[in-house]
Amino acid sequence: MTTPQPRWGLTYPLDGVPLAEQRRLVESLPDLGFTDVWSTETAGADAFTPLALASVWAPALRLGTAIVPVHTRGPALIAMQAAAMAEAAPGRFALGLGASSPVIVEHWNSLTHDRPYQRCRDTLGFLREALTGQAVTQEYETFEIDRFRLERVPDQNPALLLGALRPGMLRLAAREADGVILNWLGADDVPTALAEFHGAGGEGKEVVARVFVCPTEDISYARKLGRRLIAGYLTVPAYAQYQRWLGRGEALKPMWDAWSCGDRRQAASAVPDEVVDALVLHGSPERCREELSRYAAHGVTTVVPALLPTPGDPAAALPAAVAAVAPAA
Repeated sequence: MTTPQPRWGLTYPLDGVPLAEQRRLVESLPDLGFTDVWSTETAGADAFTPLALASVWAPALRLGTAIVPVHTRGPALIAMQAAAMAEAAPGRFALGLGASSPVIVEHWNSLTHDRPYQRCRDTLGFLREALTGQAVTQEYETFEIDRFRLERVPDQNPALLLGALRPGMLRLAAREADGVILNWLGADDVPTALAEFHGAGGEGKEVVARVFVCPTEDISYARKLGRRLIAGYLTVPAYAQYQRWLGRGEALKPMWDAWSCGDRRQAASAVPDEVVDALVLHGSPERCREELSRYAAHGVTTVVPALLPTPGDPAAALPAAVAAVAPAA
């Protein structure tokens, strides 16, 4: 049996260039072999606006969010935004949802990051009903909906995917979503995550993996950047537990110890090379593509590189960096 070719996305919008100036680059993506663009939502662009632009700039691309936090919008607003994107790009939009983090939800949005597992489950359940256009009146565990009916119902509903780290969320994605979005894992970690996902009924569903890539052969630069990124992300409690589950507890303990003492510089310095190399791909274009392809070989159906800045002027380096993470010919 022939293994299907993976979809190949790109995390978008790209850093270092104003959004309005990324049109030509987005237009070029299908010719480079990209099938998708996937947005993020932290403290830059929101998850939907860049995709609305891309839907016009490159009508062949599929559009996905990775991810929309379930706490920072009301359930009805998520349904409305998802329906609008699905109407604007029929059959080409996938809604990725997730729990996000206390920093984004509480510190930046002044909301409560309460019961993330239950909130994700309830939001998926609500969207399944709301996107059909039927009136929804229901008391969920984490919110209550009273007589909401979506006024603009898309002809084709978006696929619903769930960002998941540890077993509980992976199993929830398998049961309640159309697929799962993985993040912050190496290619060799994929079987661990998929054992939980497939074991709970996720076999045959979409598996998206966002992978950080710094396409430069300047190893010192890439590892220094990777250490800062890892120290900033993987000290968040949920991500720390995730890495312990993946077996990196001993390797990352010095980083966590330094971070807990308030020594951010020492925390970054304590990240071992082998952890950086597993979680932040770097090297020649050929090596980056080879390493990205290993995710697909382990069961990822949609590979989504997230480009990190390379040395030099971001605008000048961007086309070459995008080409470096395009699918292998």
